[in-house]
Amino acid sequence: MRYQTDRSRVEGLGSAKSGTKHFWEQRISSIALLFLVPLFVFPFAYNLGDGYEEVLAAYSHPVNAVIAVAFFITTFLHLFQGLQEIIADYVHGRRGMILMIATRLLCSLFALVGIYAVIKISLGA
Repeated sequence: MRYQTDRSRVEGLGSAKSGTKHFWEQRISSIALLFLVPLFVFPFAYNLGDGYEEVLAAYSHPVNAVIAVAFFITTFLHLFQGLQEIIADYVHGRRGMILMIATRLLCSLFALVGIYAVIKISLGA
């Protein structure tokens, strides 16, 4: 038994079939952040009062650098997913499209700046 009108079936209207994909992507990124946040914050907090050379040495270690890069990628991906849901729900039309593009660009830019900084530090800038 179908719950669509004849017109809806002809025009192909119905579920966009992307809601569950966004739901699971956001849940997976939040689970990844449960592990990445402590792994990123503890070395960061441990080196917080140290000098430039000590911080440089700590993030020159490959494990800390990989964790920091994974943290930046996952954090800004998760941020974009959340902001995308908010924009899609509350902002419509041209303004929504502009905000969606700006959000994607800013999240990508912030992630790339963080990754660039970690790579520059880990290669001994």
